[in-house]
Amino acid sequence: MEKTHQPPKPQPVPDRLAGKVAIITGAASGMGLASARRFLAEGAKVVAVDLNEAALAAIADEGEADSFFTVTADVTDGAAVKAYVAETVARFGRVDIYFNSAGIPLASTPVEEIEEETWQRVVDVNLNAIFLAARAVVPQMREQGEGHLLITASAAGIRPRPTLSAYSAAKAGAVQLARGLAVELAPTIRVNAICPLAADTPMLEGFGFGTHDQAYSTLAATSPMGRLVTAEEVAASAAYLASDEAAFITGVALPIDGGRTI
Repeated sequence: MEKTHQPPKPQPVPDRLAGKVAIITGAASGMGLASARRFLAEGAKVVAVDLNEAALAAIADEGEADSFFTVTADVTDGAAVKAYVAETVARFGRVDIYFNSAGIPLASTPVEEIEEETWQRVVDVNLNAIFLAARAVVPQMREQGEGHLLITASAAGIRPRPTLSAYSAAKAGAVQLARGLAVELAPTIRVNAICPLAADTPMLEGFGFGTHDQAYSTLAATSPMGRLVTAEEVAASAAYLASDEAAFITGVALPIDGGRTI
């Protein structure tokens, strides 16, 4: 299946996130980077977290020093998470939004061939990191009297695919963790998940369906809309859920999937 058209690029809503401070993980590339740019464009102060130091250096000038800084850290390291939350509070005084956007793919693999360390790494990054983030940032948000945890899950966490069992399980866990936290932390803190279809980003090749174009064709064929989601479309949905426009929305798992999970 070839890309037949370019989807419209969602435009930022000026000042919608003005006054808010957001930590975004996985922010050096793909959906995380698109979200960091969108949040900055909508007026937020942004802390971009990623394990890839070189990629972070390449985006160091995305914002001014008084509204943007980068942190090289592993989101599966609880001490590191606590440290950059504390640094954010020291720099900006608060944390309004913690966006768990960091994630890793799993190459399409029969369950009997998945190595234990592969399983554990997928679960650590895609699920355990969400727990570590909540543990680190919830006390600050409680003290402020408000906050929002946003989690990137996946359409695969709602409707799994064969040979992606470890990935689907971790993402389904992320959905249920978001729902559980939403109930536990209300009314002070909102918690929501977004569930994108595979996105047209460099991570696409990591799912083991061949080259980028081959993976695009294979996965786009499963979407009623006949294409994959763009990073900018994911960022637009994230910005809406993080904003005061969504102040009464918590515990949702929002599919951004062109109808894949119907």
